[in-house]
Amino acid sequence: MNDLIPAIVRDAKSGAILTLAWMNEESLRRTRELGETWFWSRGRNELWHKGATSGNTQKVVHIATDCDADALVISVNPDGPACHTGAESCFEGVPPPAFDLAPLMATLRSRCAERPEGSYSTSLFNAGRDRILKKIGEEATEVVIAAKGETRERLVSEVADLVFHLSVLLVEAGVEWGEVGAELAGRGGGRKDEG
Repeated sequence: MNDLIPAIVRDAKSGAILTLAWMNEESLRRTRELGETWFWSRGRNELWHKGATSGNTQKVVHIATDCDADALVISVNPDGPACHTGAESCFEGVPPPAFDLAPLMATLRSRCAERPEGSYSTSLFNAGRDRILKKIGEEATEVVIAAKGETRERLVSEVADLVFHLSVLLVEAGVEWGEVGAELAGRGGGRKDEG
């Protein structure tokens, strides 16, 4: 029951690492059932619900298990600082990782293969490439409009919409973002036509 595995907790929005804690079978079960993080305290030798006393709870967005099933990454929406010192993270100074598109791509590949009813991405895949391309054009225009005179938040939202629709196109075409990254890396960080 008290066989422990490490759980890396990260902010679901920024990707920043918040803390490393320990979980056993019971704390993982409670985390999954209740939707907030529960851990095993090695110092107190007991279960603890993150935020039970501080109010700084962590709403679980996703739990990933590594390939050996002996470590976890838990993505959360934190309600307050993660560290007992009051800091946002127990690892201050560690930059958040670059945004990872792999979960989005996995979801889109699933939607493309299974075509569940009621899914927006399914409706795009069903409509075909021309409809997907039309949406990319619309979203690109909205990015330009947002960049010309709207708020930062609006620009972020519109860029996210554009990236989503580009991702739909890549799945429909059987292309991965890694191929796009490799193409950019091959350009040496500059324009293709620069010497």
